[in-house]
Formats: sequence, structure tokens, C-alpha cells
Amino acid sequence: MPSGWQVGIDVGGTFTDVIALNRARGEVRAAKVPSRTDDRIAGLVAALDAVGLAWADVDDLIHGTTIVTNAIVQGNHAKVALIATRGFGDTLAIGRQNRRHLYRLDLPPKLEPQVPAARRFEVTERLDHDGRVMTALDPASVADAIGRAEASGAEAVAVSLLHSYANPAHEEALGERLRERFPFVALSHRVNPEAREYERTATTALSAGVMPLAAAYLDDLEAKKPEDSGLHLFHSAGGMASPAALRDLPLGLAASGPAAGVAAAGRMAQALGIERAISFDMGGTTTDVCLILDGAAQIASDRSLGGRPLRQPMVAVESMGAGGGSIARLDQGSLMVGPESAGAVPGPACYAKGGERATVTDANLVLGYMDVERVLGGNVRLDAPAAHNVIAPLAAAMEMTREAAALGVVKVANAAMLRALRRVTVERGVDGRTCTLLAFGGAGPMHAVALARAFSIDKVIVPAHSSMFSALGCVGAEMSYAQQRTLRVAADDWDQTRVESARRELRAALAAPLSAAGHEDDTLSVEEVAMVRYSGQSYAIEIPDAALDDPAALGRTFKDRHRVLYGFATEEPWELVAIRMRVSAPRNGEAPSSAAKLNEPPSPTKMFRCTFEAGDAVMTPRYDRGGLGPGSALEGPVIVDDEWSTVVVPPGATLTADDAGHLHIATGAGP
Repeated sequence: MPSGWQVGIDVGGTFTDVIALNRARGEVRAAKVPSRTDDRIAGLVAALDAVGLAWADVDDLIHGTTIVTNAIVQGNHAKVALIATRGFGDTLAIGRQNRRHLYRLDLPPKLEPQVPAARRFEVTERLDHDGRVMTALDPASVADAIGRAEASGAEAVAVSLLHSYANPAHEEALGERLRERFPFVALSHRVNPEAREYERTATTALSAGVMPLAAAYLDDLEAKKPEDSGLHLFHSAGGMASPAALRDLPLGLAASGPAAGVAAAGRMAQALGIERAISFDMGGTTTDVCLILDGAAQIASDRSLGGRPLRQPMVAVESMGAGGGSIARLDQGSLMVGPESAGAVPGPACYAKGGERATVTDANLVLGYMDVERVLGGNVRLDAPAAHNVIAPLAAAMEMTREAAALGVVKVANAAMLRALRRVTVERGVDGRTCTLLAFGGAGPMHAVALARAFSIDKVIVPAHSSMFSALGCVGAEMSYAQQRTLRVAADDWDQTRVESARRELRAALAAPLSAAGHEDDTLSVEEVAMVRYSGQSYAIEIPDAALDDPAALGRTFKDRHRVLYGFATEEPWELVAIRMRVSAPRNGEAPSSAAKLNEPPSPTKMFRCTFEAGDAVMTPRYDRGGLGPGSALEGPVIVDDEWSTVVVPPGATLTADDAGHLHIATGAGP
């Protein structure tokens, strides 16, 4: 019998967050446990235990994971063989002309190709750019390539044939033969059905490289989950998918955790009627920011991970190595913060688990923002002397007080985050000063107001359940699938039949796994984005909700958007390069209100000396977040604590709580 429990679990680099929701009871349970890289399944079970549930009690578990991301960043790939069209086997080695280090001639100009020459093979075949067969697939060359791939010791095979995005017939035939010999085969027309030979090949090789790891993890999950418990994983485009759908397309997990937080932020922005928002997710290892317009997170397809091209529809998150565990150090006299992190083990020095180097969290404790008498999550006791001890060498080297050194650490970390805010707004033609900053993650609310002020943002919102917001994003996830396909339809030679055919094919392919999961076709929602450019341009502009049945209207929208982004538009010929489509089945998984219903004004739990941006320590009241009822209003300086995180409201800012438990902060800044 169904229990009614839906559970979201987000596994981060330092902590694993869990939220359990039972809408029938109106009950929410939340917790954090240290992440376990040694046994990921045991980590999930520990997270469930922390909220008082056994796996058998859960109707549906939605899980965000970093397993694929970490494998790519760390280069932990399986041995991959690449099979390409004759004459194109060295595409990965040639790559692009860009140098990784423009002014460092002593360093390699680019990374070594994912697939070495000894495992790159070619077959005889050729298509033109429209998918017409110029040279048929030669069976003898196929047999030779497969035999050599077997002899090379490859564990997985990537197939990337020229122009297969326009006609997949040769890749499909080759894939059938390969699956007779290899358990893991990645075909480029399924992974990335687009032009750009190098990026498509590199993405397919990455997919093949992580397939064994992802498949083993997904198989282990399904083998150990109770029979009556559903299981989905959060994917990079901002929704959830079944393990079966991700087993052959594991790059869908490449930004699983950050995407979940962004999805929750998008739903919150929509519910509150916020047109422009920036999600600000600061955890223990990284900080992730993303632009949200009209409740929709921005999606990008041209990304990179670990220095490798990654052409997949993904939430357009900008990530940086500046989290609570980021290590501070002096480099030739300059104060640097991150990207190296203390992680979960040993963690910041103030966690008393053996950390010996100064981190952002230690700096925040020295500044007085964290309550040294509070036990975080019921099991983490803060060690104030340890934090002061690791900050002391930095202070001595810079000839300043410990508080001044700690404030410097925080300011340097904030400066890195500020650059990320500019990238997701200014570079997309959006005035970031008009946005609302949605701050979450274990450390986000501690830095949000100072960051917003530096960017001239006048409003910050700290959501209910802010310290485990990505897990909440998992609970409320839509089941969805996304893909992008190259078309190349010129405006002056518009082929509406071809456009409509591509749209139907994309919709059918993306709706298939949703139909298999029991969703009726008429309940599915479809989102389309047109990729348009002037003829001869290298990159296209994304146009959401495009008029794909009206080329004249599409052209006008393209020129308007080009003018916003680049300051001009011309009457030159343009073309529809590609279509990106997302098909989803909505679900209702929002948590009920968490605001306390209080009749009396809140009272501070204590007073503490805190150092803010001006550099002077001031006595600051601390409040328990659970004691803030709807309408509670506080003038900064104020610190608000919950079980796992801290909200810093510096002098000059004001905080107000709403009916849903969200905290609205007026920063005192603005355009």
C-alpha cells in the first residue's frame, strides 16, 4: 500500500541533503548527513534514516548525484574506442585552434584527446550535410574496425560518423553490430544530433567513457531499492528521468545536483511572481548561480566540463570553486580562495574533524556569524579556537587582525561569485540590478546580502528549507526529457514541411519514455527554442517560444534579440540552425508552508559581537528562524539561525518573513 512519502536526496561534495514530503499528512522532514564517496548507496540509506524512514517506506525517491560530474572532472573514464568516418579519425586530436593558456607557451595548448590514437578507428562511408548517401557503409571496413576495437582492450565504443545528425542510418547499422561485442556503445546521433563535428565527437566520447560507471551505479540502485518504491534521477536539463533512460545517455547526470536547486528556485520565482531572478546556491565545495526569467531557468547547450566540450541541453549554471569549504591561502602575497576545498573530510577546521587550513567557513565563524554554541544538524559541534588558529597565520602574514583577515577571505570569495553573476546576466543582455537574488545552500544566506549589495541588487529572498533546497527541487521535479537537433533552414528558402517533420520526430522521441511511464499524451507540455543566426555566423541566438510556423515573425524576433545582445541588427539573410525541445509531465511535489504561526513578536536568543563590511565589531542579536512568524520584521544587524544554516542581515538591511516561511531581505542597494 502506498505510504505517501516522496523523498528528494541531493548528494553534494560535502553533505547529502534529504527532504521527505507527505502531502496527505502535511508533513515535511529534512536532514543533512556527511556525503559518502566510499559507499554511495549506504549514503542514501543513511540520509533516509536521518529523517526516520526506511527505503521501503518511500513511494518515490528522486535523487541528484555528482557521480558523472566527478568522473569527468577527475578523468575517471573507461577505456573508449572511437569509430569515425574514414579521414576523420583524428577529429579529437585536431580539436579547435583555441589555446587553454593564451600567454603560457610553456604549458600544453590543449588537453590530450580523450581517445588515444591507438584506439581511434575508421570505417568507409560518407553522407553529405543533408544526409544523402554519397558512399555506402562498407561491411568489410566495419568488421575490421570492430575487430581492432576488441583487440585494443576498449571497454566502451563511441561512434561519430560525418553528418549522422542528418541521417542516422549508418550509425544505427554500425551500432547494431557493435552491441554484439560491446555492452556500452554511444552513438553520436543519439547523444548530440547536431553539426560541429569536434564537439559532437568529444561529447559522444565522454558519454561512452562514463557509461560503465553510470550503468553500474544505476544497476546497483535498482537492485537494492524495494520493489514497490519508485526511483528517478534528476537530470541536467532541470527535470527527472528514469534510470533506464539515463543508462544509455549518462551525460544527462552531468549537472544533476545544481540543476535541482535551480528548478526549485524557478518554481519559487513563478509562485512569487518574480520576473527576473538569480539563483545563488553556495554549498561546501562550490557555488552555483543561474539566471531565471519568468520562472524558467535558462538552458544552454554549449558547455564544457573538465576542459572538455559538452554539447547537451543543460541548465545554464555558472559554477565556481568558492564554497564554505574553499581553502584560503597566500600566493606570492595575494590572498586566494579556492578552488581547492576541504570537502567533507577533513572539512573546515571549525568542524573539529582534523581540518588544518583556513576556509571560508572558518572565516565566517571568526567574524561572529556562526553560533559557536549551536550544534549543527544535531551532530556537528563548532570549534571556535580551531577556526581562530587557522586564520591566525594568514592574519600574521598580512599584518592585520584575525577579524580583518577573515573579512578579507569573505570578500575574496564574494568577488569570485560577483564575476559569475555578471556572466549569467550582463553576458545574456540582462541588467542584473533588476533581479532578485534567491539564496540557498548551506552557506548562501550568509553571503547573499553582501554579494547583492556589491551588484546593486536591492532584494534577497532566502527560501524556506534553504539549506537543503536542491533536495526540495528533487521532490518537486517534473519528469522531462530534452534534445536539440540541427536543421539549417534558410529564411529565403524556407521549408515548412521539413521544420514540422523535425518537430514531430523530436516530440515523438522525447515523449516515448514519458508514455512508457504511464503519462497520457494530452497531459504533456512542450517547450521549444529556436537557434537562429545570420548566414555565415558561427554561433546562434536562442529564441524561446519561437514562431516556427511563421518565418517572418521569427525573423523579427531574431533581429530584436540580436539588437538587445549586440547593439545592432541588419537585413542580411538569416537561418534556423537548430531546434531544442523539452517535453515534460508536470507533478505536484511542493512542500507545505513551514512558517510558524505566532502571535507575539520574535525575541533574540542572544547577543553576539559580529564584524561586518565596515570592519567594526558590533553587538548583534541572534534569532531562531523557527521563531519568525508571518510578518515578522527585523532591522539589521541581525543573524537568523536554523538547524543547518545562517542568514546574515548586516547593518542597513531589513528582513521580513512571509506566510510560506520565506525571508525577504531589503539590502538597501539598488540601481
